[in-house]
Amino acid sequence: MFKRLLVFFAFLSVFGLSSTIATAQTAPTTPEAAQVAEQSLETISDPNETVFGDWIFKGMFAQQSFIGFNPNYLIAVGDKIQVRLWGGYEFAGGLIVDAQGNVFLPGVGPVKIAGVRNENLNEVITGAIKKVYRKNVNVYASLEGAEPVKVFVTGFVRQPGLYAGHASDSVLYFLDKAGGIDPTRGSFLKVDILRGGSVVRTVNLYDFILSGAMPAMQIHDGDTVVVNAVQGQAGVFGEVQNPALFEFNGGSIPVEKLLAYARPFPQATHIRISRNNLQRAEVEYFALAEVAGRTINPGDVLDIVSDKNPGTISVRVEGEHLSSKEFILPYGATLGDVLKQVHYGSDAEMDAIQLMRKSVQKRQKEMLEAQLVALQSSVLTARSNTVEEAALRAQEANLILQWVERARNIEPKGQVAIAGSSVRDQILLESGDIIRIPRKSELILVHGDVLFPTAIAWRDNFTAADYIEQAGGFTQKESASNVLLLHRDGTFVKLDRGTLNSKRLGLKPGDEIFVLPRVATKNVQIAKDIIEVLYQLALSAGVVFGI
Repeated sequence: MFKRLLVFFAFLSVFGLSSTIATAQTAPTTPEAAQVAEQSLETISDPNETVFGDWIFKGMFAQQSFIGFNPNYLIAVGDKIQVRLWGGYEFAGGLIVDAQGNVFLPGVGPVKIAGVRNENLNEVITGAIKKVYRKNVNVYASLEGAEPVKVFVTGFVRQPGLYAGHASDSVLYFLDKAGGIDPTRGSFLKVDILRGGSVVRTVNLYDFILSGAMPAMQIHDGDTVVVNAVQGQAGVFGEVQNPALFEFNGGSIPVEKLLAYARPFPQATHIRISRNNLQRAEVEYFALAEVAGRTINPGDVLDIVSDKNPGTISVRVEGEHLSSKEFILPYGATLGDVLKQVHYGSDAEMDAIQLMRKSVQKRQKEMLEAQLVALQSSVLTARSNTVEEAALRAQEANLILQWVERARNIEPKGQVAIAGSSVRDQILLESGDIIRIPRKSELILVHGDVLFPTAIAWRDNFTAADYIEQAGGFTQKESASNVLLLHRDGTFVKLDRGTLNSKRLGLKPGDEIFVLPRVATKNVQIAKDIIEVLYQLALSAGVVFGI
């Protein structure tokens, strides 16, 4: 469900559809509140992807058994001890701790070492040997290998079973062997270690995840690791570092503690709580500074948001001017407010001032994506009447789909056409806007499907057709060509056979002539879709490429 929702919201964003939900502080049940709660629950309906801590069980703990030196490890039956004697008596060999907890030392006899701490092993062995060889015998003893054990892992894990390891392995090793905790049912807060039917230790995995704390304990052969049922859960999403479902013991948890798990970003200011554990769905909304004393119950969903009142905006001015590049303006500033502060260079082209906007760039990208989706649909659903036609269509479709993928990588410029507007100076600016002051140019750019794409010096008596001829002419028949004239101020003109040779066209120095590639397909709908994409690329991104 979570993945399907992501796809659905992506579809809405592509086609510019959106919705907003207004909530009031401690709002009673309303259809809108119920809708918010329902949407929140649907968002977290697939805990496999959102449960806090589930990512630790990816097989990394199970890949490596811990057999390193642990000074607190207690020697157990089945452990292997390496003993070396030299001097007046020499011996080197590995000794296994027998069922009575002893190792048998040649010339000394049995020595009980079961239950001895690893760091004291050499001292105990040396003491036993010195009782027999009082002088000129040196001793070195160490734990060579911890006892192999088999442990039952059960409860709410993905693959319950009997797993082999070593007594020095942690509980994480055996849980990972069992595929990890089942996030839909298992508890990360209550993992019990049973020995002889009694609980000898309870492990809280949140302590390990958040602070690296893991209790030092020794696993015995025949122990059972039991993952208990999940405790209460609440979801935290939005402006947080750890968006997830969080587990807690008891009937409630303070909001502060839950936020300590989720860790809000610095820009977070407010919190929306969808109460889903009551008879009526309710929504609360308040500032993060007001969380003291509030609690969260199982099933609640928190959405951390950044609701800040606008203050100032940052606008860049690039190009032919002598002013600062960055302008900090109050929210609500207009284009005219900035232009009054700009000191223009002597070569600035005042009639072609450009405004680039991120929101426009995003919208152009969305529209381009929508047209590409339509083109893909046309290609993939085109029908053929014969086997031969189907084969040709398949080859054509493959080429067009490759072209679509190339088109997806092109980024629009986000230019706003402001030339000739009577309200140009009243246009409200947005933070991140870029104002470009072009430098005067005496060149005409001709590119696209011409023989020699190039820049040509301005000539007063030249038409668009003359410039195209100077660039080597069309690479295809003139009647099959689509030509655009793009002015530096963002306006454009679509040229036909008549206007190509017109001297009243309004060509200006610095203009660009785009000769769009010919669409070679027999399918009318596909040809139409491709032409629309070509126009969109030329106008929004200033890019022309063939298929």
